[in-house]
Amino acid sequence: MNKTNWLALKSLAPYLWDFKYRVVVALALLSLAKVANVTVPLVLKDVVDSLAPKDQLLVLPLALLLGYGALRLCAVLFAELRDVVFVKVTRRATRRIALKVFRHLHNLSLRFHLERHTGGISREIERGTRGISTLLTYSLFSIIPVILEFSFVAAILLDRFDWRFAAITFSAVFLYLLYTFFVSEWRMNIRREANGWDTRSNSHAVDSLLNYETVKYFNNEEYEARRYDSFLREYERADVKTETSLGLLNIGQSVIIAIAVTSLMILTSQGVVAQNLTIGDLVLVNGLLIQLYIPLNFMGMVYREIKQAFIDMNNMFSLLDTRRDIVDRSDCVPMESSRPSVEFKNVSFSYDGKRHTLSDVSFVIPFGKTVAVVGESGSGKTTLARLLFRLYDVDQGEIRLDGMDIRNYSQASYRKSIGVVPQDTVLFNDTLGFNIRYGNPSCNADDLDRVVRLAQLEKFIQSLPEGYETTVGERGLKVSGGEKQRISIARAILKDPPIMVFDEATSSLDSGSERQIQLALDDVSKNRTTLVIAHRLSTIIHAHEIVVLDEGKVIERGTHNDLLESGGRYAQMWHIQQNNTQTGY
Repeated sequence: MNKTNWLALKSLAPYLWDFKYRVVVALALLSLAKVANVTVPLVLKDVVDSLAPKDQLLVLPLALLLGYGALRLCAVLFAELRDVVFVKVTRRATRRIALKVFRHLHNLSLRFHLERHTGGISREIERGTRGISTLLTYSLFSIIPVILEFSFVAAILLDRFDWRFAAITFSAVFLYLLYTFFVSEWRMNIRREANGWDTRSNSHAVDSLLNYETVKYFNNEEYEARRYDSFLREYERADVKTETSLGLLNIGQSVIIAIAVTSLMILTSQGVVAQNLTIGDLVLVNGLLIQLYIPLNFMGMVYREIKQAFIDMNNMFSLLDTRRDIVDRSDCVPMESSRPSVEFKNVSFSYDGKRHTLSDVSFVIPFGKTVAVVGESGSGKTTLARLLFRLYDVDQGEIRLDGMDIRNYSQASYRKSIGVVPQDTVLFNDTLGFNIRYGNPSCNADDLDRVVRLAQLEKFIQSLPEGYETTVGERGLKVSGGEKQRISIARAILKDPPIMVFDEATSSLDSGSERQIQLALDDVSKNRTTLVIAHRLSTIIHAHEIVVLDEGKVIERGTHNDLLESGGRYAQMWHIQQNNTQTGY
């Protein structure tokens, strides 16, 4: 076993330790089941020998037959009780590890999630948790039973028969395990390739279905189907090869077992003919070998599954090993201010380390004031919101809250104080009410109705037959862009944070709705520190300060009137938008 697998077992051990008594009881039941199982052929030998004619008088060995039946029952009973006792250990360990991975994924940076396929990650978690169950089940209930059974059979053979019986049995088991190991190692490489194509096909399917509308817009259903089929074709090829190689493994194992069983039966029969052994001994040897080789028949599958389980577990645990970019400092403090001011001080940032998205950006948002940031696409406006929320950390400079670097606050308390209405609203595939309540899941009905009115959602919800219980579909596809934006606004208001960030919060609304929503947002912004990222300049004319970005740098700042009077970039943008409005664009 390599170092990686040992580390996986070490990671798994604490979850088993919580149920150590159940593990001990399960192992005890397992041992009792194997003792009963191996004792069955011994009793059967005595039954057969008792039925052999003696002085032409046959006596029914009733006690032995009852004992035989009881042992058969005990072998099954103890095995089932073992499963009943141990199933909670497996399921709880699987659940806790899956939850730990899930939490860790939510704690990773936005950069990680942008670089990975969600479908692939979900597949790795699914296979990893299944691998834990497989490893625990097979290692405890397949490998340990075979070792116990082999030990019992070896002891009986050495005690009751000559050395040749034990020699043939040991040699056969050794050859069987050696053959299984080498063939299974070869098959694992094929299986690994098949899993790779399986992950890619699943990732593509999820990605394609999430982009259903885009596929439809470009009539690319068949193109997507061909791409999906190309992955499935490769998976089919690798999987067929895997299953074909399984036949080779099974044939080789059967040959080894058949030769061993035949050799031992010949030896036993010779002993019976020579009257050194009885018919009962023949039955005993046959029964012992059957009970030994039946579980051995599954060892190839067990080895393969355990090997695959380690691979799947290591893939999942590698997610836990992924370094978190945004980590709380050891001396961080909770954010407790209810009247915070925000300052961007000489902030520089790059997504790829090559091209600066922001360069030396500085401005202040006092408590109770609204600062708007405008600029062309790609100027770095949305990046400011991401940095403020600490989805990324700045490369240079500081973002300060009440005069202290935000990296000195704990993330949980800091992010709790910020509400965000993003430019692209993505909803959960759940009900309308669930998506609005997401801003504060413990809110009461009055709070919910209040934010619905503020976000201009009241008429829309009343028009729905199922009201709040209406499902919105995958990513909110069942509602319009404007309705999704209203829902986003409602849940941000419901969060009730002292800092609000509006990133193009009204971009999907018509002019009439925009004016109504803007009044509501102006009301919400009172007694809050507000950052507005805007494309439509008409929505931010009342901002206390407007910051103009160009290629990540601040080129102008001031009030709406001041910037118009200066005749700079903002004034140009304003006149262009006013002309477009007047001409109907």
